[in-house]
Amino acid sequence: MHPVLNIDTATLSGPRTVLAITGALDMDTCPRITATTRTVALDGRTLVLDFSAVTFMDSSGLNMLLALRNRAEVEQGTLELRGLPGQSLRLLDITGTRDLFTLTP
Repeated sequence: MHPVLNIDTATLSGPRTVLAITGALDMDTCPRITATTRTVALDGRTLVLDFSAVTFMDSSGLNMLLALRNRAEVEQGTLELRGLPGQSLRLLDITGTRDLFTLTP
């Protein structure tokens, strides 16, 4: 069992919205992130997901990120992933999707 997911309230900083996520991204928790990000307008904005406190991500998390990336492109926004831990980076590498995302430390 993974730690409970926590999503800090979005903080607006210029044309960027930052969501800090704590816990695991899996099939049980991804719907909460999707519901939260749906409330964020992406038109011309950057959505930053801070993963520095994420403890685990499975294929459900990756699928959610790919869908969010596609939504950002359609809305002419940008998705940025900040502070991805090693396990999450390995998942992106194994699936060949790392280059699809903007990653920042």
